[in-house]
Amino acid sequence: MSELTEITECSTELAAQAVELDAADELSGLRTRFVLDDAVYLDGNSLGALPVSVPGRLTDVVYREWGELRIRSWDESGWWTAPERIGDRIAPLVGAAPGQIVVGDSTSVNVFKAVVAAVRMADEAGDGRRDEILVDATTFPTDGYIAESAARMTGRTLRPVTPAEVPAALSDRTAAVLLNHVDYRTGRLHDLPGLTAAVHQAGAYVVWDLCHSAGALPVGLDEHGVDLAVGCTYKYLNGGPGSPAYLYVRHDLQPRFDSPLPGWTSHAHPFAMHPTYEPATGAPRGRVGTPDILSMLALEAALDVWYGGRGGRVAEETGTGTGTAAGVGAGTGAGVTIESVRAKSLALTDFFLRCVAAYVPEGRVESLTPTAHAERGSQVALRCDDADDVMKRLIHQGVIGDFRHPDVLRFGFTPLYVSFADVERAARVLGETLESMR
Repeated sequence: MSELTEITECSTELAAQAVELDAADELSGLRTRFVLDDAVYLDGNSLGALPVSVPGRLTDVVYREWGELRIRSWDESGWWTAPERIGDRIAPLVGAAPGQIVVGDSTSVNVFKAVVAAVRMADEAGDGRRDEILVDATTFPTDGYIAESAARMTGRTLRPVTPAEVPAALSDRTAAVLLNHVDYRTGRLHDLPGLTAAVHQAGAYVVWDLCHSAGALPVGLDEHGVDLAVGCTYKYLNGGPGSPAYLYVRHDLQPRFDSPLPGWTSHAHPFAMHPTYEPATGAPRGRVGTPDILSMLALEAALDVWYGGRGGRVAEETGTGTGTAAGVGAGTGAGVTIESVRAKSLALTDFFLRCVAAYVPEGRVESLTPTAHAERGSQVALRCDDADDVMKRLIHQGVIGDFRHPDVLRFGFTPLYVSFADVERAARVLGETLESMR
Protein backbone atom coordinates (compact mmCIF):
# COMPACT_ATOMS: atom_id res chain seq x y z
CA MET A 1 0.00 0.00 0.00
CA SER A 2 1.43 3.40 -0.98
CA GLU A 3 1.88 6.26 1.49
CA LEU A 4 -0.69 8.30 -0.44
CA THR A 5 -3.25 5.52 -0.21
CA GLU A 6 -2.66 5.19 3.54
CA ILE A 7 -3.14 8.92 4.04
CA THR A 8 -6.32 8.91 1.94
CA GLU A 9 -7.80 6.01 3.92
CA CYS A 10 -6.82 7.64 7.21
CA SER A 11 -8.41 10.90 6.09
CA THR A 12 -11.64 9.11 5.21
CA GLU A 13 -11.67 7.35 8.60
CA LEU A 14 -10.98 10.51 10.62
CA ALA A 15 -13.53 12.54 8.67
CA ALA A 16 -16.14 9.86 9.38
CA GLN A 17 -15.24 9.88 13.08
CA ALA A 18 -15.62 13.67 13.12
CA VAL A 19 -19.15 13.30 11.76
CA GLU A 20 -19.98 10.76 14.47
CA LEU A 21 -18.51 12.92 17.23
CA ASP A 22 -20.41 15.97 16.04
CA ALA A 23 -23.66 13.99 15.94
CA ALA A 24 -23.15 12.97 19.58
CA ASP A 25 -22.05 16.43 20.75
CA GLU A 26 -24.56 17.86 23.24
CA LEU A 27 -23.16 21.37 22.72
CA SER A 28 -23.35 21.35 18.91
CA GLY A 29 -26.54 23.44 18.89
CA LEU A 30 -24.72 26.37 20.47
CA ARG A 31 -22.82 26.96 17.26
CA THR A 32 -25.86 28.73 15.81
CA ARG A 33 -25.55 31.37 18.54
CA PHE A 34 -22.40 32.76 16.92
CA VAL A 35 -21.67 34.65 13.72
CA LEU A 36 -19.46 32.23 11.81
CA ASP A 37 -18.48 31.62 8.20
CA ASP A 38 -16.85 28.77 6.29
CA ALA A 39 -13.46 29.29 7.93
CA VAL A 40 -12.22 27.07 10.74
CA TYR A 41 -11.84 29.53 13.59
CA LEU A 42 -9.27 28.29 16.12
CA ASP A 43 -8.21 31.63 17.56
CA GLY A 44 -10.85 32.02 20.27
CA ASN A 45 -8.00 32.00 22.78
CA SER A 46 -7.14 35.46 21.42
CA LEU A 47 -10.56 36.81 20.37
CA GLY A 48 -13.81 34.93 20.69
CA ALA A 49 -16.36 34.83 17.89
CA LEU A 50 -19.28 37.28 17.81
CA PRO A 51 -22.45 35.99 19.54
CA VAL A 52 -25.57 36.67 17.47
CA SER A 53 -27.23 38.40 20.44
CA VAL A 54 -24.69 41.22 20.61
CA PRO A 55 -25.44 43.43 17.54
CA GLY A 56 -29.13 43.82 18.39
CA ARG A 57 -28.37 44.56 22.03
CA LEU A 58 -25.82 47.21 21.11
CA THR A 59 -28.24 48.78 18.64
CA ASP A 60 -30.76 49.12 21.47
CA VAL A 61 -28.14 50.52 23.84
CA VAL A 62 -26.97 53.11 21.32
CA TYR A 63 -30.28 54.26 19.87
CA ARG A 64 -32.69 53.85 22.78
CA GLU A 65 -30.71 53.87 26.02
CA TRP A 66 -28.12 56.43 24.93
CA GLY A 67 -30.02 58.17 22.11
CA GLU A 68 -33.43 58.52 23.77
CA LEU A 69 -33.02 58.02 27.52
CA ARG A 70 -29.56 59.58 27.62
CA ILE A 71 -28.47 60.33 31.22
CA ARG A 72 -31.55 58.57 32.60
CA SER A 73 -30.09 55.23 31.52
CA TRP A 74 -27.63 55.23 34.41
CA ASP A 75 -30.65 54.46 36.60
CA GLU A 76 -33.47 53.33 34.31
CA SER A 77 -31.35 51.01 32.14
CA GLY A 78 -29.15 49.77 34.96
CA TRP A 79 -25.89 51.21 33.67
CA TRP A 80 -24.63 52.07 37.14
CA THR A 81 -24.99 48.56 38.53
CA ALA A 82 -23.61 46.81 35.42
CA PRO A 83 -20.10 46.10 36.82
CA GLU A 84 -21.46 44.03 39.70
CA ARG A 85 -24.45 42.57 37.80
CA ILE A 86 -22.24 41.27 35.00
CA GLY A 87 -19.70 40.13 37.55
CA ASP A 88 -22.37 37.92 39.07
CA ARG A 89 -23.01 36.40 35.61
CA ILE A 90 -19.32 35.57 35.23
CA ALA A 91 -19.06 34.19 38.76
CA PRO A 92 -20.51 30.71 38.07
CA LEU A 93 -18.11 30.25 35.17
CA VAL A 94 -15.14 30.55 37.52
CA GLY A 95 -16.70 28.85 40.54
CA ALA A 96 -17.55 31.90 42.63
CA ALA A 97 -20.60 32.91 44.63
CA PRO A 98 -22.26 36.26 43.84
CA GLY A 99 -20.88 39.50 45.23
CA GLN A 100 -17.19 38.78 44.64
CA ILE A 101 -16.54 39.90 41.06
CA VAL A 102 -16.62 43.36 39.58
CA VAL A 103 -16.25 44.00 35.84
CA GLY A 104 -14.25 46.92 34.52
CA ASP A 105 -10.83 48.18 33.43
CA SER A 106 -8.27 46.03 31.63
CA THR A 107 -6.62 42.84 32.83
CA SER A 108 -3.38 44.78 33.34
CA VAL A 109 -5.04 47.38 35.55
CA ASN A 110 -6.74 44.66 37.59
CA VAL A 111 -3.47 42.74 37.99
CA PHE A 112 -1.94 45.92 39.40
CA LYS A 113 -4.82 46.42 41.84
CA ALA A 114 -4.70 42.81 42.97
CA VAL A 115 -0.92 42.48 43.45
CA VAL A 116 -0.57 45.74 45.37
CA ALA A 117 -3.61 44.92 47.50
CA ALA A 118 -2.16 41.46 48.24
CA VAL A 119 1.11 43.02 49.40
CA ARG A 120 -0.76 45.50 51.58
CA MET A 121 -2.71 42.67 53.20
CA ALA A 122 0.56 40.85 53.86
CA ASP A 123 1.85 44.03 55.53
CA GLU A 124 -0.91 43.72 58.10
CA ALA A 125 1.03 40.82 59.66
CA GLY A 126 3.44 43.47 60.89
CA ASP A 127 6.53 41.28 61.07
CA GLY A 128 8.35 43.29 58.39
CA ARG A 129 9.84 40.20 56.76
CA ARG A 130 7.54 39.79 53.76
CA ASP A 131 9.62 41.72 51.29
CA GLU A 132 9.34 39.52 48.20
CA ILE A 133 6.83 39.03 45.38
CA LEU A 134 6.98 35.84 43.31
CA VAL A 135 5.85 36.03 39.70
CA ASP A 136 5.36 33.33 37.10
CA ALA A 137 8.53 33.50 34.98
CA THR A 138 6.59 32.15 31.98
CA THR A 139 3.77 34.67 32.32
CA PHE A 140 2.29 36.87 29.63
CA PRO A 141 4.72 39.84 29.38
CA THR A 142 2.32 42.48 30.70
CA ASP A 143 1.78 40.56 33.95
CA GLY A 144 5.53 40.59 34.47
CA TYR A 145 5.76 44.31 33.71
CA ILE A 146 2.94 45.09 36.12
CA ALA A 147 4.42 42.88 38.85
CA GLU A 148 7.77 44.63 38.49
CA SER A 149 6.13 48.04 38.81
CA ALA A 150 4.08 46.88 41.82
CA ALA A 151 7.26 45.60 43.46
CA ARG A 152 9.01 48.95 42.98
CA MET A 153 6.01 50.86 44.26
CA THR A 154 5.70 48.74 47.41
CA GLY A 155 9.43 48.43 48.07
CA ARG A 156 9.51 44.68 47.39
CA THR A 157 11.91 42.47 45.49
CA LEU A 158 10.46 40.70 42.47
CA ARG A 159 11.52 37.08 42.00
CA PRO A 160 10.53 35.27 38.78
CA VAL A 161 10.07 31.51 39.16
CA THR A 162 8.25 28.87 37.16
CA PRO A 163 5.00 27.57 38.64
CA ALA A 164 6.71 24.24 39.36
CA GLU A 165 9.34 26.09 41.39
CA VAL A 166 6.85 28.03 43.52
CA PRO A 167 6.53 25.58 46.46
CA ALA A 168 10.29 25.49 46.99
CA ALA A 169 10.62 29.27 46.52
CA LEU A 170 8.01 30.17 49.15
CA SER A 171 9.22 31.40 52.52
CA ASP A 172 8.34 33.77 55.34
CA ARG A 173 9.65 36.53 53.06
CA THR A 174 6.91 35.94 50.48
CA ALA A 175 4.16 38.56 50.45
CA ALA A 176 2.31 37.72 47.24
CA VAL A 177 2.46 35.33 44.30
CA LEU A 178 1.15 36.10 40.79
CA LEU A 179 0.44 33.03 38.64
CA ASN A 180 -1.23 32.12 35.36
CA HIS A 181 -3.79 29.33 35.42
CA VAL A 182 -3.01 28.38 31.80
CA ASP A 183 0.24 29.24 30.05
CA TYR A 184 -0.62 31.49 27.11
CA ARG A 185 2.16 30.08 24.92
CA THR A 186 2.02 26.32 25.53
CA GLY A 187 -1.51 25.77 26.85
CA ARG A 188 -0.20 24.07 30.02
CA LEU A 189 -2.73 24.06 32.86
CA HIS A 190 -1.13 24.73 36.22
CA ASP A 191 -2.20 23.26 39.55
CA LEU A 192 -4.41 26.00 40.99
CA PRO A 193 -5.59 24.00 44.05
CA GLY A 194 -2.13 22.75 45.00
CA LEU A 195 -0.28 26.01 44.42
CA THR A 196 -2.95 28.04 46.23
CA ALA A 197 -2.65 25.73 49.24
CA ALA A 198 1.15 26.02 49.19
CA VAL A 199 1.02 29.82 49.09
CA HIS A 200 -1.41 29.89 52.01
CA GLN A 201 0.76 27.47 53.98
CA ALA A 202 3.57 30.00 53.65
CA GLY A 203 1.29 32.77 54.95
CA ALA A 204 1.22 34.67 51.65
CA TYR A 205 -1.52 35.74 49.22
CA VAL A 206 -2.06 34.45 45.70
CA VAL A 207 -3.32 36.25 42.59
CA TRP A 208 -4.40 34.08 39.67
CA ASP A 209 -4.64 35.25 36.04
CA LEU A 210 -7.57 33.36 34.47
CA CYS A 211 -7.41 34.83 30.96
CA HIS A 212 -6.89 31.47 29.24
CA SER A 213 -9.14 29.35 31.46
CA ALA A 214 -12.37 31.22 32.25
CA GLY A 215 -15.14 29.90 30.03
CA ALA A 216 -13.10 26.89 28.92
CA LEU A 217 -12.64 24.81 32.07
CA PRO A 218 -13.66 24.70 35.75
CA VAL A 219 -11.67 27.04 37.99
CA GLY A 220 -13.17 26.66 41.47
CA LEU A 221 -12.18 30.00 43.02
CA ASP A 222 -14.35 29.58 46.12
CA GLU A 223 -13.75 25.86 46.45
CA HIS A 224 -9.99 26.28 46.53
CA GLY A 225 -9.89 29.44 48.64
CA VAL A 226 -8.26 31.67 46.04
CA ASP A 227 -7.56 35.14 47.42
CA LEU A 228 -7.66 37.31 44.31
CA ALA A 229 -8.10 36.64 40.61
CA VAL A 230 -8.30 38.61 37.38
CA GLY A 231 -9.22 37.76 33.83
CA CYS A 232 -10.17 39.11 30.44
CA THR A 233 -13.54 38.55 28.77
CA TYR A 234 -12.70 38.67 25.06
CA LYS A 235 -11.36 35.12 24.73
CA TYR A 236 -13.55 32.18 25.78
CA LEU A 237 -16.22 34.53 27.15
CA ASN A 238 -16.60 36.13 23.69
CA GLY A 239 -17.09 39.66 24.99
CA GLY A 240 -15.56 41.41 21.97
CA PRO A 241 -12.29 43.20 21.22
CA GLY A 242 -11.08 45.09 24.27
CA SER A 243 -14.08 44.09 26.36
CA PRO A 244 -13.59 44.91 30.06
CA ALA A 245 -11.78 42.57 32.39
CA TYR A 246 -12.89 41.48 35.86
CA LEU A 247 -11.53 41.33 39.38
CA TYR A 248 -12.39 38.69 41.99
CA VAL A 249 -11.89 39.42 45.69
CA ARG A 250 -12.84 36.65 48.11
CA HIS A 251 -15.71 37.61 50.42
CA ASP A 252 -13.77 37.54 53.68
CA LEU A 253 -10.92 39.63 52.21
CA GLN A 254 -13.11 42.41 50.83
CA PRO A 255 -13.03 44.55 54.00
CA ARG A 256 -9.20 44.45 53.81
CA PHE A 257 -8.92 45.04 50.07
CA ASP A 258 -6.95 48.29 49.82
CA SER A 259 -6.90 49.28 46.15
CA PRO A 260 -3.94 51.33 44.91
CA LEU A 261 -6.37 52.98 42.47
CA PRO A 262 -9.18 54.43 44.59
CA GLY A 263 -11.60 56.08 42.21
CA TRP A 264 -14.85 57.94 42.64
CA THR A 265 -17.02 54.96 41.65
CA SER A 266 -15.46 52.80 44.39
CA HIS A 267 -16.28 55.40 47.04
CA ALA A 268 -18.88 54.51 49.66
CA HIS A 269 -20.78 57.65 48.65
CA PRO A 270 -19.75 58.31 45.04
CA PHE A 271 -22.16 61.15 44.38
CA ALA A 272 -21.41 63.03 47.60
CA MET A 273 -18.07 64.08 46.12
CA HIS A 274 -16.25 63.99 49.45
CA PRO A 275 -12.65 65.24 49.36
CA THR A 276 -11.50 62.23 51.39
CA TYR A 277 -11.77 58.62 50.27
CA GLU A 278 -13.99 56.09 52.02
CA PRO A 279 -14.07 52.70 50.26
CA ALA A 280 -17.35 51.05 49.38
CA THR A 281 -18.21 47.69 50.85
CA GLY A 282 -18.06 44.46 48.89
CA ALA A 283 -17.07 43.98 45.25
CA PRO A 284 -17.52 47.69 44.31
CA ARG A 285 -14.23 48.34 46.09
CA GLY A 286 -12.60 47.07 42.92
CA ARG A 287 -14.12 49.81 40.76
CA VAL A 288 -12.15 52.89 39.74
CA GLY A 289 -13.73 55.25 37.21
CA THR A 290 -16.86 55.52 35.09
CA PRO A 291 -17.84 52.11 33.65
CA ASP A 292 -17.22 51.60 29.92
CA ILE A 293 -20.87 50.99 29.17
CA LEU A 294 -20.90 50.13 25.46
CA SER A 295 -18.32 47.34 25.70
CA MET A 296 -19.64 46.23 29.08
CA LEU A 297 -23.18 45.73 27.80
CA ALA A 298 -21.85 43.95 24.72
CA LEU A 299 -20.20 41.53 27.14
CA GLU A 300 -23.44 41.11 29.06
CA ALA A 301 -25.23 40.16 25.85
CA ALA A 302 -22.43 37.77 24.90
CA LEU A 303 -22.87 35.94 28.21
CA ASP A 304 -26.46 35.13 27.18
CA VAL A 305 -24.96 32.18 25.30
CA TRP A 306 -24.51 30.48 28.66
CA TYR A 307 -27.95 31.40 30.00
CA GLY A 308 -30.40 30.58 27.25
CA GLY A 309 -30.53 34.10 25.84
CA ARG A 310 -31.82 35.73 29.03
CA GLY A 311 -30.33 39.20 29.33
CA GLY A 312 -29.23 40.56 32.68
CA ARG A 313 -31.84 43.33 32.93
CA VAL A 314 -34.66 41.04 31.77
CA ALA A 315 -33.62 38.41 34.30
CA GLU A 316 -33.61 41.00 37.09
CA GLU A 317 -37.03 42.35 36.19
CA THR A 318 -38.65 38.92 35.90
CA GLY A 319 -36.97 37.40 38.91
CA THR A 320 -35.12 34.82 36.82
CA GLY A 321 -31.59 36.09 37.34
CA THR A 322 -28.80 33.60 36.73
CA GLY A 323 -26.05 35.26 38.76
CA THR A 324 -25.81 32.47 41.31
CA ALA A 325 -23.05 30.05 42.10
CA ALA A 326 -25.25 27.16 41.00
CA GLY A 327 -26.25 28.75 37.70
CA VAL A 328 -23.77 27.31 35.24
CA GLY A 329 -22.45 24.38 37.20
CA ALA A 330 -25.91 22.94 37.70
CA GLY A 331 -27.14 23.78 34.21
CA THR A 332 -28.92 26.85 32.91
CA GLY A 333 -31.76 27.47 30.54
CA ALA A 334 -29.26 26.90 27.76
CA GLY A 335 -28.26 23.54 29.20
CA VAL A 336 -24.63 24.68 29.32
CA THR A 337 -22.39 23.54 32.14
CA ILE A 338 -18.73 24.36 32.53
CA GLU A 339 -18.16 20.65 33.07
CA SER A 340 -19.65 19.78 29.67
CA VAL A 341 -17.57 22.52 28.09
CA ARG A 342 -14.43 21.08 29.67
CA ALA A 343 -15.28 17.56 28.51
CA LYS A 344 -15.70 18.75 24.93
CA SER A 345 -12.52 20.84 25.13
CA LEU A 346 -10.49 17.77 26.05
CA ALA A 347 -12.19 15.70 23.35
CA LEU A 348 -11.47 18.37 20.72
CA THR A 349 -7.80 18.71 21.66
CA ASP A 350 -7.37 14.93 21.88
CA PHE A 351 -8.88 14.54 18.41
CA PHE A 352 -6.76 17.36 17.00
CA LEU A 353 -3.54 15.79 18.31
CA ARG A 354 -4.60 12.47 16.83
CA CYS A 355 -5.33 14.05 13.45
CA VAL A 356 -2.04 15.94 13.50
CA ALA A 357 -0.18 12.68 14.14
CA ALA A 358 -1.97 11.14 11.16
CA TYR A 359 -1.70 14.00 8.67
CA VAL A 360 1.50 15.91 9.42
CA PRO A 361 4.81 14.63 8.02
CA GLU A 362 6.80 12.93 10.76
CA GLY A 363 9.17 15.21 12.64
CA ARG A 364 7.72 18.39 11.15
CA VAL A 365 5.99 19.63 14.33
CA GLU A 366 6.42 19.11 18.05
CA SER A 367 3.56 19.55 20.52
CA LEU A 368 4.37 21.84 23.46
CA THR A 369 1.00 21.13 25.05
CA PRO A 370 0.87 18.37 27.69
CA THR A 371 -0.93 15.18 26.73
CA ALA A 372 -2.22 14.66 30.29
CA HIS A 373 -5.72 16.08 30.69
CA ALA A 374 -4.93 17.45 34.14
CA GLU A 375 -2.18 19.60 32.64
CA ARG A 376 -3.92 20.83 29.47
CA GLY A 377 -5.93 23.99 28.89
CA SER A 378 -8.08 24.49 25.79
CA GLN A 379 -5.41 25.11 23.20
CA VAL A 380 -2.68 23.17 21.41
CA ALA A 381 0.70 24.73 20.70
CA LEU A 382 2.90 23.17 18.03
CA ARG A 383 6.54 24.08 17.55
CA CYS A 384 7.28 24.29 13.86
CA ASP A 385 10.05 25.61 11.62
CA ASP A 386 8.90 28.62 9.59
CA ALA A 387 5.84 28.85 11.88
CA ASP A 388 5.06 32.43 10.86
CA ASP A 389 4.91 31.51 7.16
CA VAL A 390 2.99 28.32 7.90
CA MET A 391 0.29 30.18 9.82
CA LYS A 392 -0.07 32.76 7.03
CA ARG A 393 -0.64 29.93 4.57
CA LEU A 394 -3.17 28.27 6.87
CA ILE A 395 -5.13 31.49 7.26
CA HIS A 396 -5.13 31.95 3.47
CA GLN A 397 -6.78 28.50 3.26
CA GLY A 398 -9.41 29.30 5.87
CA VAL A 399 -7.81 27.75 8.97
CA ILE A 400 -7.35 30.55 11.47
CA GLY A 401 -4.98 30.11 14.39
CA ASP A 402 -2.12 32.35 15.41
CA PHE A 403 1.66 32.54 15.57
CA ARG A 404 3.81 33.22 18.63
CA HIS A 405 7.45 34.17 18.25
CA PRO A 406 9.71 32.49 17.42
CA ASP A 407 8.32 29.15 16.25
CA VAL A 408 4.91 28.38 17.78
CA LEU A 409 1.61 27.67 16.02
CA ARG A 410 -1.29 28.15 18.46
CA PHE A 411 -4.73 26.67 17.99
CA GLY A 412 -7.47 27.57 20.48
CA PHE A 413 -10.55 25.39 20.86
CA THR A 414 -13.72 27.12 22.02
CA PRO A 415 -16.16 24.27 22.73
CA LEU A 416 -19.22 26.48 22.31
CA TYR A 417 -18.72 26.75 18.55
CA VAL A 418 -15.80 24.59 17.37
CA SER A 419 -16.83 21.27 15.80
CA PHE A 420 -14.95 18.03 15.36
CA ALA A 421 -15.24 18.51 11.60
CA ASP A 422 -13.40 21.83 12.08
CA VAL A 423 -10.67 20.00 13.95
CA GLU A 424 -10.21 17.32 11.28
CA ARG A 425 -10.11 19.93 8.52
CA ALA A 426 -7.57 22.09 10.37
CA ALA A 427 -5.18 19.19 10.91
CA ARG A 428 -5.58 17.98 7.33
CA VAL A 429 -4.87 21.43 5.89
CA LEU A 430 -1.88 21.77 8.22
CA GLY A 431 -0.51 18.45 6.98
CA GLU A 432 -1.05 19.37 3.33
CA THR A 433 0.58 22.76 3.85
CA LEU A 434 3.66 21.32 5.50
CA GLU A 435 3.91 18.61 2.84
CA SER A 436 3.86 21.27 0.11
CA MET A 437 6.69 23.19 1.84
CA ARG A 438 9.12 20.26 1.82
